[in-house]
Amino acid sequence: MWNRPRFDLKVRLTLRVAAISAACFAAISTYFLVTADSAAHARIDGIAAIVAKTLELQQGKMQWAASPRSDFPDLDPVSAHVMTPGLCLGFRSASGEMLQRFCSGAPAPASPPPQAFAAFYRSLFDPGREAARPVIVRGTKLGETVVSIDPAVQTAEAWHEAGRLMIALAVALPLLCALVYAALARALRPTRMIGSGLERIAAGDLTTRLPPFDLAELSAIRDVFNHLAESLDTALAERNELTRKLIALQDEERRHLARELHDEFGQSLAAIRALAASARQTAAQDCPDLLGECDSIARTATGMMETLRGALFRLRPPDVDELGLVASLEGLVSGWNGRSRGQPRFEIRFEGAFDSVPADVSANLYRIVQEALTNAAKHAGATRVSLHLTATGSEIALVVEDDGRPNEASAKSGMGLLGMRERVAALRGRLSFETSPHGSALRVFIPLAATASEALEHAA
Repeated sequence: MWNRPRFDLKVRLTLRVAAISAACFAAISTYFLVTADSAAHARIDGIAAIVAKTLELQQGKMQWAASPRSDFPDLDPVSAHVMTPGLCLGFRSASGEMLQRFCSGAPAPASPPPQAFAAFYRSLFDPGREAARPVIVRGTKLGETVVSIDPAVQTAEAWHEAGRLMIALAVALPLLCALVYAALARALRPTRMIGSGLERIAAGDLTTRLPPFDLAELSAIRDVFNHLAESLDTALAERNELTRKLIALQDEERRHLARELHDEFGQSLAAIRALAASARQTAAQDCPDLLGECDSIARTATGMMETLRGALFRLRPPDVDELGLVASLEGLVSGWNGRSRGQPRFEIRFEGAFDSVPADVSANLYRIVQEALTNAAKHAGATRVSLHLTATGSEIALVVEDDGRPNEASAKSGMGLLGMRERVAALRGRLSFETSPHGSALRVFIPLAATASEALEHAA
């Protein structure tokens, strides 16, 4: 896909308004220039017609006079009435010879037009173009009158007519853009609130709602946003409730499995050990060669019993409600350190008071720590694992850091990250897992206030 540059909506709309305004200003300026050029040519056409009619009258008087004069054409009488600065009058005979020509001087303009405007005006129009009218007496063309205006004078007049408007428009355009941008910024100010609401929704705060807006379009967005937030909140609450039930069912199934293993498999192992001890006594008297096999059976049964105890401990941890969260986690860490053959690899620190932590939060935190330690020790190969648990009035935070190697097996084994995320989501918390070449870090944040209120709702 093409990567187009992104512009702010206010800038984009302001640029469009500026482009439309500039086009309108250019059209207005062009209209004034065309009008000024047409007026100038209409004026010299009118002067040319007056001069031609005057010369025709002169020629008629000369023909009827008793003593005709030979000073035709005489432009002096008419020039005194029609001459303006930069205007030129002339008479061209039928043979093309200019017999007479008068031009009035033009004073230097107080504000001469810019060179760019003069070049632009000359490229569009033809300043200095002549206006010619034939002089016809009794059906004979004696010549023609020629009227023109100095191009510099005509350009200066056009600048005087349209230039000031162009300057005014050039000044007004930036001011208009500034006013449009300010108006758009004020009108689109609620979009910041909408963006902030979307960010809070993305962060998991589904209680976010947008207030009413003045604009109908933004009000429609607000209605859809609030409906979506309510739907997501309801769906998340139902999902969390289902997750909570599934986790409770899973824990109950684990306790049931632990009882079955303890009652059935544990008793069978105890019976095997008793039979091995009895067989050893009999072998000691009747067949000493079987003593090794009996001891091997007893050792195997003892090893299986130890494995069973570890599995039972993982399936049915100590009662967190009775021991408390702190004592349960300290016992869990001590058990891992005991299995590390005298090399303590695990340490835990507590900050805050954990006596008022709800039972469901304590049980889920214990399971999360249990899984995190298993992943760090067995799958990441960590040599040092640090746990830090902090409790405040509104939130409880758990940070588990290790120096193990990054490994995806920790996310796929057992409960893994998926199971931990489900437990945290059921408590309306947040979980993040970061890996680096130097180890990994698991961070869990659970709001206590929300959990307590949900517990009261379920109790009701």
